[in-house]
Amino acid sequence: MSTWFETYRGVVHPWMCDQFGHLNVRFYAHIFDDSGFALWPMVGVGRLAFERAGAHTVVARTETDFRAELPPGRFIVVRSRFERVGSKSVGYVQELRDADTDQLHAEQRVVEVFFDPRTRASCPMPDAIREALERTVGTSETDDMR
Repeated sequence: MSTWFETYRGVVHPWMCDQFGHLNVRFYAHIFDDSGFALWPMVGVGRLAFERAGAHTVVARTETDFRAELPPGRFIVVRSRFERVGSKSVGYVQELRDADTDQLHAEQRVVEVFFDPRTRASCPMPDAIREALERTVGTSETDDMR
């Protein structure tokens, strides 16, 4: 099993809530997106690692399950972990929880594909990045998740 990392902490502000008084779906997306960016440096793959490799990732798929509403004033935390490493893609899961009670409010699964900005096409995962991910995930998958 791979390591969980805390990738976000924040407060549900009233302006983030819809007319029904709970966190609006657009802010779940924002929070999970920020969390996804924060996950990479926690395994040693920050912006400079992508620049050195000449490739980066693009999100190919997200799936979010909403478990419980979040009213304003709640302190929240997101924990994220990589689940799978393919030849051109990687998958991770993120959990948005109440920081005080640990109640699960939403879970997101993401597939990111490696992308060559020069050719504007998918590309194999660079070896240095694969090594960092495999240290975290433990094993790799030979088939892509896409």
